[in-house]
Amino acid sequence: MDAPRLIFAGTPEFAVPSLQTLLDEGYSPVAVYTQPDRPAGRGRQLRASPLKTCAQAAGIPVYQPTTLRDPVVQAELAALQPDLLVVAAYGLILPPEALAIPRLGCVNVHASLLPRWRGAAPIHWALLTGDDETGISIMRMEAGLDTGPVFTQAACPIPRGITGGELHNGLAMLGALLLQATLPELLTGRLVPQPQDDALATYAPKLSKTDLELDWSRPALDLERRVLAFNPYPVTHTRLDDSILRIWRAVADEAEPVTVPPGSVLREDPSGIVVATGSGVLRLTEVQLPGGKPLPVAAFLNARRLAGRRLGAA
Repeated sequence: MDAPRLIFAGTPEFAVPSLQTLLDEGYSPVAVYTQPDRPAGRGRQLRASPLKTCAQAAGIPVYQPTTLRDPVVQAELAALQPDLLVVAAYGLILPPEALAIPRLGCVNVHASLLPRWRGAAPIHWALLTGDDETGISIMRMEAGLDTGPVFTQAACPIPRGITGGELHNGLAMLGALLLQATLPELLTGRLVPQPQDDALATYAPKLSKTDLELDWSRPALDLERRVLAFNPYPVTHTRLDDSILRIWRAVADEAEPVTVPPGSVLREDPSGIVVATGSGVLRLTEVQLPGGKPLPVAAFLNARRLAGRRLGAA
């Protein structure tokens, strides 16, 4: 039997383990699709996506269209005669015309247990809402936003204290393992996906800058979740006088009573800067000032004291 003609589409680090798994298992994609190079860093130099770097190292042809709605791009895709298109965090919409090209369709490695957290930011939203578990879904793609039927899923717990980056890395590896286990059956065309229950769907929209500033009137546990969800990117912050204090790690104590305005710094010691919230206190354990590096609070307090100040005040 001829080797299957696979195409892999993805962009960020999340996609790399899945592509590497295909290579390790002997499935060498005939092409990789990824987003165009983007300006990055202080010099704003063009930077290739992590998936492009991986594909080039493996000698796989790379395609970087700005859209898949263009009939010329669709004809180029069709000329590759793919049996299956595997997608992991590609970031571009596949219109119906593109979805119809592969003989066995298109499948997506999605970082949630669908129908929970359809959309662009499932990892962040699972952490923001305090979910006890999340996972990976391998689904058949269709025109709707992550609405397609699901072939298989794998769950993993979300322990308290885990950051968005740590959960991302774990899910990227879980996605690769699930793809490895599922792909042989997908290629037979006999694996039957199960429809999602739309009544149970929740949505994970893209994040905005307003999501990053801490609202100290919120409960401490909500703020802890927000801090950890946005570590290492895009990182929460609060106002400190005329400056910005970025907060990388924090721990909530919901039981401690609060009698001062939210945002008031109650005390500080090497174990953390304790801040009043709408319910309980938040202990900041790793922070960063503009132009500096993220520091454990013990090091931060060597040069600056915050006790008695109020964070977030205009």
